[in-house]
Amino acid sequence: MIDAALFRQKHQLWLRLAFISFSVSDPWVKSRLYEFSQIEFRHLKWLAQTLYENDSYYDYERDHHFTIESDSFFTLLQTAIDEIQSIRLLYRDTPLCQRMHHDEKYILSTLTAYLDKLTLDEPLSAFNRAREWPDALLNASETDALTLFLFEELYKEYELIMVYFYRQIRADTPAQVTHFQDLIDESHFHLRSFGEMMAKMGILALPRTLHPRTYEITDMGKFLHNGILEEENAKEECRRLSSSITDEKLSTFFEFINYQESYHIEIMKKLLGEING
Repeated sequence: MIDAALFRQKHQLWLRLAFISFSVSDPWVKSRLYEFSQIEFRHLKWLAQTLYENDSYYDYERDHHFTIESDSFFTLLQTAIDEIQSIRLLYRDTPLCQRMHHDEKYILSTLTAYLDKLTLDEPLSAFNRAREWPDALLNASETDALTLFLFEELYKEYELIMVYFYRQIRADTPAQVTHFQDLIDESHFHLRSFGEMMAKMGILALPRTLHPRTYEITDMGKFLHNGILEEENAKEECRRLSSSITDEKLSTFFEFINYQESYHIEIMKKLLGEING
């Protein structure tokens, strides 16, 4: 029987692989690790569906000792390998577990092969708290503004992924499923973008955990109305940051994010129409 303990471990594995991908500089390894994290997120979705269909409770808690920080890429890899091997002991003889087992057989072989390439074990700067943007010289106020924005937005995007994910499993119509998937995909892109920026500044850190009342929403209409207001606030933050930072590339990026938030609002309006209709 699949249980909430497996869900928690897979939730952590998704985060671990995603954040390792944010922290490493080699573009090929970064891309492959992120692909693996997305495989783990699909596993998580299928697990949630199974648990929900069987009236089994699960939550988004993480183990107290769970961390993703290290100054060694190989240490992060070995931790991920150990975690995958431990998780596989929780699998049962079901088609879903067989799929997860075979996916992770390939993931393990790839991660193990990375350990043989000594050139990959470069010291990581993603967690050194340097708070320096390497692509441009920012003054103290610009650095502070960018730091605060990234910490707030990384948490927000993680929260949105998990809330939309929770609601998608419980969606009433195919249209709702599609709209929630669009929002999840967009938030994955933002999480990755902000995570990689934090890694470049040496401030990469896990988002704080979510309390069940954050995602166990009883009034979806109210949640969406509030979400639209939050997106408007996020757009304003992007505009403010874009105008306050003198580096042209950073300003252009935040303008790009600002316009993406505009369409998020339109998707949320469509969801409101589905729920109220």
